[in-house]
Amino acid sequence: MNAHAVSAKPVSESTSGPSPMVACGLRKSYAARSVLDGIDLELPRGSVLGLLGRNGAGKTTLLNALLGLTSLDAGTVQVLGEPVQALSDATKERLAYVMQQPAGFGWMRVDQWLALMAGSYPRWDAMRADHLLSRWQLDIHAPMAQLSPGERQRLELVRALAIHAELLVLDEPASSLDPAARRDLLRDLAFEALDEGTSVILSSHLVGDLERIAGQVALLHRGRLLLRGELDTIKENHARVQLPAAAEALPGEISRRRLESGGVSVVIARAPGQPWPTQLTAWHAQPQPLGLEDLFVEVTS
Repeated sequence: MNAHAVSAKPVSESTSGPSPMVACGLRKSYAARSVLDGIDLELPRGSVLGLLGRNGAGKTTLLNALLGLTSLDAGTVQVLGEPVQALSDATKERLAYVMQQPAGFGWMRVDQWLALMAGSYPRWDAMRADHLLSRWQLDIHAPMAQLSPGERQRLELVRALAIHAELLVLDEPASSLDPAARRDLLRDLAFEALDEGTSVILSSHLVGDLERIAGQVALLHRGRLLLRGELDTIKENHARVQLPAAAEALPGEISRRRLESGGVSVVIARAPGQPWPTQLTAWHAQPQPLGLEDLFVEVTS
């Protein structure tokens, strides 16, 4: 795992058994615009999958589709072993979804809302909820309507973690926080969730957030997954090369961008353990390693 990621439990404990979420061939269009175009995605058990994409890439639509909150034109989703459109109540109690902009319950105080949640989830852990409320400095006597967006997101995360969800789906969970608060929240989230083998899907357009905790990455762009897999493997097997403008397409070429100098910047991929294309020798081109942020910018420009 990358140096900044928080390790999950050993593979024998955390990744055994069926995948908690499997999606095949997801398609969704609004009018003439394709938002999801043949998405295949599988979440390894006990892992954090970072869903990366620019604003408007379709991340929220994909998350809603994975949870059965958006109807699909085509495709199937299995969540915790059941079809997403026919989840049992028992299975729903094993998953949690934290939206980017939580809404509702503005007429309640925080303590009233917590009491409602405690009565709604059989596995509610009051001690864990109290610990997180204190750690994240949330006032239980505050009216919900007066919470800032960041406080409301943190309160929703308290709910998600207090029910000991086996599957946790987070849509830009720290987008309303400043960088220092985001770092602390994501660190806490990673340790709290992965300590008990929870499987997490975390969407963000902030690359640094994902690199801190994600071991798996899926890059969504214009309705398609351009990249998906283990973060370290992706970084090790993708590179940038600068070539003459007239250079032909390379094996494994993902993107090509024209440079002001007259050449082109090309991102290429190789299979793990395989060499880079032999054509690079003729142009004396040296593959340049890419961090996740540079790779994200190159393939989505």
